[in-house]
This record gives sequence, structure tokens and C-alpha cells, in this order.
Amino acid sequence: MTQTSSNNGHDIDSLNERIRKFVEDRDWEQYHSPKNLAMAMIVEASELVEIFQWMTEEESHNLEPDKLRRVEEEIADVTVYLMRIADQLNINLYEAIDRKLTLNEKKYPADLVRGKSKKYSEY
Repeated sequence: MTQTSSNNGHDIDSLNERIRKFVEDRDWEQYHSPKNLAMAMIVEASELVEIFQWMTEEESHNLEPDKLRRVEEEIADVTVYLMRIADQLNINLYEAIDRKLTLNEKKYPADLVRGKSKKYSEY
């Protein structure tokens, strides 16, 4: 199975290639160990969380255009670092997500967990 996931002519493979070229053009490969990338991803995730800090549930669903743009940028940053980690470790994201969803379907059977937020070990 390839890592391709088409969406309007865009796919994971072409994004990975673009990210690799971006990193190579700047000679940043030397800094992109899985450990460093994971730490950078968490920094970006915290910037995403910061946007929502102190908002009500309703406010978080109805972002003003400037905040929505910031959310989009932070999601992109988190995703780029996640993709770099997967690329560095030769993990196929599509297959990893597919396997994890299959596991979660078993851990969280819909008929047992519908509308509940407990962890699978509590059922």
C-alpha cells in the first residue's frame, strides 16, 4: 500500500517530497532527528492550544477569521513535524492510521461507548 491519499490532486507523498526539499534547501536535515522533531511538534501543539485557552466551547466552534487562520497555521506546523518524524522513521502514515483506527474500533465498540468519554479500560 502506498502512502498516497488523494485530495484534489494532492497527496501525502507529494507533501513529503516538498517538505524534504524545503529541509534540504536549508540544510536542516542535521537538526531533524526524531527526538528534535517530536519536541518541535509539541511546541507547535502548545501554540495551537494557546489559541483556544480560556475560550468557551461555543467560542472555540466559532472562531473569528484571524484566529481561524492562526489555527490553520498551527495545525499545519504540527502536521509537518509529524510527517517529518514518520518520514525519518520510515513509517507510512496512511497505514499507521488505518491500523490504529482498526485497533480503536475493537477497543471502543460503538454499542458500548456511544456518548461516553471513559477510557476503554473502564468498560
